[in-house]
Amino acid sequence: MTRCGIVALAGRPNVGKSSLLNALVGERLGIVSPKPQSTRIPVVGLLTDGETQLIFSDCPGLLEPAYRLQEVMRQAALAALADADVIAYLHPLSEHPAPSLPQLAGLATPPRAPVVTVYTKADRVPAADRPELAPSDAAVVSVVSGEGIDALRARLAAAVPIAPWLYDADQLATQPLRFFAAEFVREAAFAHLSQELPYSITCVVEEFRESADPVYIRAVLYVERASQKGMVIGQGGHAIRTVGTAARQRIEQLVQRRVYLDLHVKVLPAWRRRDAALKRLGYLS
Repeated sequence: MTRCGIVALAGRPNVGKSSLLNALVGERLGIVSPKPQSTRIPVVGLLTDGETQLIFSDCPGLLEPAYRLQEVMRQAALAALADADVIAYLHPLSEHPAPSLPQLAGLATPPRAPVVTVYTKADRVPAADRPELAPSDAAVVSVVSGEGIDALRARLAAAVPIAPWLYDADQLATQPLRFFAAEFVREAAFAHLSQELPYSITCVVEEFRESADPVYIRAVLYVERASQKGMVIGQGGHAIRTVGTAARQRIEQLVQRRVYLDLHVKVLPAWRRRDAALKRLGYLS
């Protein structure tokens, strides 16, 4: 008898959703950054173990949108909550107690799916300072120490419905490799560029030749203003080389092959605020 279900990883920005996704599936799929709002499109990772298949949806952080892209991100997160069979609601343990999920998400009624409250970043809270939590009410995890990860995985597996698997047992994700290539370029931008600049950047993979040796990937970083283009390239091309090297190494880890990353920078004015640009870039259908 098999089990299969969608588990939405939800919460505010920067509560550890992508880190938890990576820990649960055992592969670095989601962007991990100390800067919030790095996840823009739900990243779907798969874990098939024994008779159970878990389909994890790493949702964009729930926040009050300030511009059109953030509105689209919020809509994507709410859609993932509506589609889920189980919701893992993440909140930092140091900020216990968590507000109710309907309150945070602005829902008029509780979600259809059962909610498991998951307190994250437990390694930052000494045992003597931890609140008393009933195991039946909440889970406590740390992706740094590994605390609670196996127990949470087992709890989620028991909560999904009895159903046939939707994907092959050896599949790790539902999105294509070119999606992750673009995400890893953005992750490198978040890591190596100045504080606010990455929020004005998106990445599109224009060509992905997996048959080539090394794998050939042509990708474009889009920014909103000409001045930002110069900052991304950097003096003598230093900044874009740093981003490209970091992204290439991450892509090579995923595809297990050598990669040639051909990275370019273009200006697409005010792309975060215009529906036409968001459609062109794949954020809107």
